[in-house]
Amino acid sequence: MTMKTNVLKSAAAVLALGFGAGAAVAQDCPADLPTVTPGVLTMSINATIPPRQYIDTSGNLQGLHPDLGREIARRLCLEPEFMNVGFEVQIPGLANRRWDMINTGMYYNPERAQIMRLVPYTVNALAIVVERGNPLGVTGYDELAGEPVGTEIAGFADALIREINEEQVAEGFESMQIQAFNTFAEAFAALGAGQVRAVFGPDATAAWYAEQGAFDVGAAGLNPGLPSAFGFDGASGEVLADAVAQVLRDMVADGTYHEMLGAYGATPIELWDEYSGDIAVYYTP
Repeated sequence: MTMKTNVLKSAAAVLALGFGAGAAVAQDCPADLPTVTPGVLTMSINATIPPRQYIDTSGNLQGLHPDLGREIARRLCLEPEFMNVGFEVQIPGLANRRWDMINTGMYYNPERAQIMRLVPYTVNALAIVVERGNPLGVTGYDELAGEPVGTEIAGFADALIREINEEQVAEGFESMQIQAFNTFAEAFAALGAGQVRAVFGPDATAAWYAEQGAFDVGAAGLNPGLPSAFGFDGASGEVLADAVAQVLRDMVADGTYHEMLGAYGATPIELWDEYSGDIAVYYTP
């Protein structure tokens, strides 16, 4: 595959979701996939973001991303193995061949597209979670001016809330007091303890925590359309990325893709306008 800077490249035989396009038939068991451990699909994950990825009370890995990873591995005739590590080590670990694939709800951004192959599979939006009763009357970003706001460190939400804050300060608003925590679990614990007045993060995660009874969602559906993507090593991951992309097409064709995303309230990729209905599209450096 020819690689060009900031150019959107489609994998071969891209499937148009839901518009009658036929899926290419994948081999039942692709041969000689270049995995770190033969016969195993090793995936990094950061299991701190329910309901997308989390450890349940029995110590089991649960959520949309583990479910997708297990199904992809099954269709590739590989054993799934998850490495639960912090997000900050996942991209270096991929480059150093510690795992085959990043499966942690990683947001697409142009900088990442420069260093790895990205296969988007769902669309995200962000939300603001507040104290029960929404005492600040939060309906958007304006009400957060001057308030302590929590998020997860080094993620897209962290970068975005800081960018929004800078824009508001330039417009004359008081600066938010942004506090970045190691995980969203820590951020929501801080919200429950009154250390912050709101948490900014993924809408599915926001809804999950709000449903636990301690919080309300002040604003949802913010910045919609941002995709999550699986990540593969840009130098050696093309074969495996192709195989996973084909599995996604097959899952769309037999209904598994939409059924699985629907169970978690996730938005299918065809609703991201930039794709015009395409799945398994690569961003490559």
